Amino acid sequence: MPHTAARYQNAETTEKPSLLSPMTTVFLQTGRLFWASKAASYLKISTFNRAFASVVKDLKYAESHEWVKVDGNSATVGITDHAQDHLGDVVYVELPEVGTAVTQGNSFGAVESVKATSDINSPVSGKVVQVNEELTSSPGLVNGSPYENGWIIKVEISDTNEVNSLMDSEQYSKFCEEEDNH
Repeated sequence: MPHTAARYQNAETTEKPSLLSPMTTVFLQTGRLFWASKAASYLKISTFNRAFASVVKDLKYAESHEWVKVDGNSATVGITDHAQDHLGDVVYVELPEVGTAVTQGNSFGAVESVKATSDINSPVSGKVVQVNEELTSSPGLVNGSPYENGWIIKVEISDTNEVNSLMDSEQYSKFCEEEDNH
């Protein structure tokens, strides 16, 4: 039976009928999404949105969304999965010089994304002993591997007691959940 206006004269709705079949509509929508995904891929734009951010159990976390892995008086620092997820695709990471003194809660660099630029605060005080030079040419490591290949600096800690003021993974997960709900 052809789609005609007469077929819908007795309908209780004033909506005009679509001349496309439901399958054709689905095909066109799927094609449009496929094309957008291909275009985004070609332009190196991320289109994958996650419903949650991962938190690593053995790390400590600052309210400003940096993580720290402590090994004796040595610490590796980066931004959390939650932070990189909210920033979007990272396009530049400002790194400090080796030997720079860092202070807990103070900025030592910045992360620039397609959405914003955000300071990176040190979760511990001490001296920078190494920076992740790979971030200079591959800043996207912060997005793809925030807890492993996307680390930012390594610090020789001057006061290991500062770590006690940071959140554990459970506290940080709760903190992020509350923050996202506001």
